[in-house]
Order: sequence, then C-alpha cells, then structure tokens
Amino acid sequence: MARVSTYLNFQGQTEEAFTFYAGIFGTEISMLVRYADVPDMPLENLPAEERNLVMHAELPIMAGHMLMATDMLRSMGHETRVGNNTTLCLEVDSREDADHLYQALSAGGSEGSPMADMPWGSYWGVTLDRYGIRWMINYAYAS
Repeated sequence: MARVSTYLNFQGQTEEAFTFYAGIFGTEISMLVRYADVPDMPLENLPAEERNLVMHAELPIMAGHMLMATDMLRSMGHETRVGNNTTLCLEVDSREDADHLYQALSAGGSEGSPMADMPWGSYWGVTLDRYGIRWMINYAYAS
C-alpha cells in the first residue's frame, strides 16, 4: 500500500534522536537496521566505526505518520546540512509508479540518485526538485 513518510538524515545520531522522539510521542522504534545487518551490503569499504550506524529506522509518531531516518556516511562524502536533512519519502505500489514520479519530480531539478535496484531489496531513487525539495521514491519488491 502506498504511503508518504518523512525521511530524516543524521550524522551518526539517528538512534539517539529516535529514542528521544519515541519518548516525546509515546511510541517505540518499529524498525532499526544497521549497515552491518544488510547481507548484500559491501562492507569492505566501510570503516569499522560506521558499520554499526543506522542504515534505516522507522518510528510511528501521530495519526499513522511514519518518521524514517538514516545515518549519513562521512566515508562516502556524505555531510548532513540544511537542505539534505529532510526528505519526503514516497513508497509506491509499482516500478512504473516509481519511474513516473521520479521523472516528473526531477524535471528541472538537480542533485539526484537515479532509480536503481538496491541491495536491501528495493527499487529506489532520490531527487532534488526545481524548488529545492528532496523526494525519495521507493518501491519495495514483494518478499
């Protein structure tokens, strides 16, 4: 089922921030996956201190809204800054929907990662639209 979530980027503070937010909203972190937890993730180029950082976390907050987050990796040149720390995540029902939304949102935009198959079992991409808003599009293959 399609849904829209808010995706946050942190510089090594995802778990701490989500524990804080869980206390505020009276909920629990529903998913927490570390980079080292993903079987097909190429870890040989990832420094030891980054392997236990959070690759993906989910926290329900209010009215069914889901906060999601990741720790950005300095070893890959990622730096959290205003403009890349918050993203709208569109979880779609098909590859075709993903391609359509990515193409439409990236028209006239910049700074993106094209739609591609990912090691965690999704078809995924991210783009900065012409208005400076970051959009993440994700189609999770059926398990």
